[in-house]
Amino acid sequence: MVRARTSKINRAATAPHHDLEYYCRDLNGWPRSWMGLEKDLPPGEQLLTLFRPFLESLATSDLSPKTIQKHVDNTWALGGELIRDLHNDSSLRKKPVDRLLSQMIEYGGPLLYHGGEDQQRSFDSTCRKLRRFLAETAR
Repeated sequence: MVRARTSKINRAATAPHHDLEYYCRDLNGWPRSWMGLEKDLPPGEQLLTLFRPFLESLATSDLSPKTIQKHVDNTWALGGELIRDLHNDSSLRKKPVDRLLSQMIEYGGPLLYHGGEDQQRSFDSTCRKLRRFLAETAR
């Protein structure tokens, strides 16, 4: 009688952890990449200050590197959308950036200027994740 051998190999591979720089090359350059005018730089820098703890938490999370990269890319796109809104409505420049961001992601994310349905769904998912993160860290 031949018995089948059972494997005791644990197939659950852990995702490699990378530092933030792995996912966000030139993170400090994001505000310049969003700006259209020099006056866009201060709100862009404020956004980066708000985004950085979220991005750091993503980089150290158990999410797959591909998922983390999607959230990072969507966060960068969110910054661009907020700066675009400042161009479209100059009265928004009088409001604090953190309040603008909160309003923008209150119910998901804004409608992407460029992008299809799948991109919008992914973007909205990131915006909801960011909203939850900001709410938890504000406590």
